[in-house]
Amino acid sequence: MRISALSAALAVTVVTLAGSATSAAAEPTALTIPLEAGANLHLSTGSVTYERVDGAVNSVKIISVRATGGAKDCAWVQWNDPKAGGDGWSSLVSEPGCYGGTVGETPNVVIKAPAGHPLKVRLAAYHFDSAEVIHKDIEKL
Repeated sequence: MRISALSAALAVTVVTLAGSATSAAAEPTALTIPLEAGANLHLSTGSVTYERVDGAVNSVKIISVRATGGAKDCAWVQWNDPKAGGDGWSSLVSEPGCYGGTVGETPNVVIKAPAGHPLKVRLAAYHFDSAEVIHKDIEKL
């Protein structure tokens, strides 16, 4: 009788632990990528926090984005959107961080690309008198 009660208690414990492990494994894990471009008065920084979308190929949910422009720059955080025209990059922030200012947003959007198209983000910095990307940092998601 004692052995059966012990076996039943052990079985309940194992099921409980297995259920806890499954719940923990199912919760998405957010990752943050730091970005940095330029140097000295042109040093811009940023970050992208994202998590993988379960069951979706080549998709991530962008949780938050931050861009801080250098003292003489404006900085944008962008992603390599396969549907974007022009230079192939779409912005993840509504406006740049300029002249030492910071823009932080929580877009909570899912970005996706076809299989084989590597998802990337970049910090693109522009000098105040130029429309061209002067400094950049590109990271794969």
